[in-house]
Amino acid sequence: MYVQCIAESINIMGKRTGAAMKERNPVPIEVMANEEVRDGADFLDLNIGPARKDGTDLMPWIVKVVENVTDCPLSLDTTNADALIAGIKAAKNPEIHLMNSISLQPERMKKLIPVAAEAGCYVVGLLWGVDGMPRDANERAAMTVDLVMAMNEAGIPNEKILIDPIATPITLGSDQVMSGLEFMAMLPEIAPGAKSTVGLSNVSNGVSHEKRPYLNRAYLAMLMKYGIWSAIVDTYDQELVELAHGQRPELVKLVHDIMDGNEPNPDDLSPKELEYYKTTRVLMGKTVFSESWLEL
Repeated sequence: MYVQCIAESINIMGKRTGAAMKERNPVPIEVMANEEVRDGADFLDLNIGPARKDGTDLMPWIVKVVENVTDCPLSLDTTNADALIAGIKAAKNPEIHLMNSISLQPERMKKLIPVAAEAGCYVVGLLWGVDGMPRDANERAAMTVDLVMAMNEAGIPNEKILIDPIATPITLGSDQVMSGLEFMAMLPEIAPGAKSTVGLSNVSNGVSHEKRPYLNRAYLAMLMKYGIWSAIVDTYDQELVELAHGQRPELVKLVHDIMDGNEPNPDDLSPKELEYYKTTRVLMGKTVFSESWLEL
């Protein structure tokens, strides 16, 4: 299985690229774009945050900067709807790019859906409603139906829609992690032909920096059981990219066996396999999360 890697590091919060965006300095952004493509990015996420003051200038600028050094498809990522529109309109080939995202807020749907339909771009359908985040798999399913129907009516086919079930930090418990996976199993029936995506590193938010990759990797392997099409990831984590691109099938199989209840004897596992074994159990709620889960 091959999961499209949407590289996450060109971000207004990033040390290297945040200042470059504010100063309109293209060089650090160009360097990082080339590094991420080298490391296996299938899309480059350009995250400018809320960008309330200058988003309609910043997003077209950064789109043009990155398009000057690579033909890699882009994911335009901001909560500023007007900035998304400006970025898509500035792109050379908007049909290959990704608009991240359209949620169920009426004003956002009204603004963005017609633009996405006209541009022919891919669209992230973010399962976030007027009352916030869905509570369980069934609410995710209901939101998906509403989003997909609205996009279809505007002329956006399911094949251009990526549904994001929303990843939540394991520090808040495993219930939402598991309900997101339950929904992923339902998605092919709810919206045939639609794709899926997730902000992978959300699952490890709040965890110490050195331990976040273990959670991200195991969570990706879990999502692969349900056909995740793409994920916003740290492409500097080469083990994660190898997992996504089908180069670590033995580790993916181990995770899926655990999810199916076919747990191996931990004493028979290699140190690397033990990392995935312990982390998968934490994400499933079989082991209570603590910062020392790998040492237990």
